[in-house]
Amino acid sequence: MNSPPRPWPDPANSGPESEPRPDSKIFLPEQNIIRLPAKKNRMQIQTAAQFTSRVPFGGAVTVTKEAEASLPTEYGDFRIAGYRAMDTGEEFVCVYIAARDDQPAPVRIHSQCLTGDVFHSVKCDCGPQLEKAMGTIAAEGCGAVVYQHQEGRGIGIINKIRAYALQDEGADTIDANLMLGLEVDLRHYEQCVEILRDLGFTRVKALTNNPDKLKAMREGGIEVAERVPIEFEPSEHTEKYLSVKKFQMGHFLSLVSQGV
Repeated sequence: MNSPPRPWPDPANSGPESEPRPDSKIFLPEQNIIRLPAKKNRMQIQTAAQFTSRVPFGGAVTVTKEAEASLPTEYGDFRIAGYRAMDTGEEFVCVYIAARDDQPAPVRIHSQCLTGDVFHSVKCDCGPQLEKAMGTIAAEGCGAVVYQHQEGRGIGIINKIRAYALQDEGADTIDANLMLGLEVDLRHYEQCVEILRDLGFTRVKALTNNPDKLKAMREGGIEVAERVPIEFEPSEHTEKYLSVKKFQMGHFLSLVSQGV
C-alpha cells in the first residue's frame, strides 16, 4: 500500500519551493454514476484557472477603494474599506487596524464562506479561522483581513450547495467540483495582495495554511516575516475535508495526520 504523500515544504519557512508538486489522481466512490478520467491532474486544473487573464504583479493598478468607515466589533475597533476590481467589478472588503512600522502585522486573505462564516457550519473550519484572525489582529493592535467574495473556492453559493449534495453521497470536495464540471479552485489572490499593499501592509505575519496565498503575497511585493498556522483539531465533520486540503491541495495542516 502506498503511503500518503508528504506535505509540501512551507515556503514561508524554507524559502522558494524547490520541487514540483506531483500529479494527484482522482478517486470516485463506486456509487457515483458520473465518471472522470483517472489521470486528470487536479493541480493543473487549479493552476490554469487561477492565473488566467490576470494583471501581473508590478503592473497597472487594478483595484480602487470605493468607501471606508469605522467598524466597532466584539473584538475591538477596526476600519472597514470597500474595494472594487477595475477589470471585473468584483467587490472586496478589508477590515483592518492600521499597520505599524515597528512590527510585522498579522494579515489574512479570507475567502468568503457563507455557510461557515454566517451560518456556523461545522463542515469546514472557515468560520473559526475568521474569528481567530479577527481576535489576533485586535490583540496585536494592527493587521488586516481581506475578505474575498469567491464563495466555494470561486464556484458560487448555488454550486457549492450542489457540491454539498454530492459530498453527502461520498464525494470529497475536489471530486464534487469536477463531477459538476467545475474547476477545483477558481480563486486568485493578486488583487487581495494589491489591497494589502494599498493599506500599507508590506511586512506581515501571514495567518494562513494555504501555500498559494503565501506565494501570492511574496510575489506581490509583501515580505512574509512569518507564517502563523491557523488550524483546529479535526472533527468527525471536518476530517475528510481537511485531509483533502493537506494531501491533495498541499495545505500546511500539522493536526491532520493521515489521508481519509
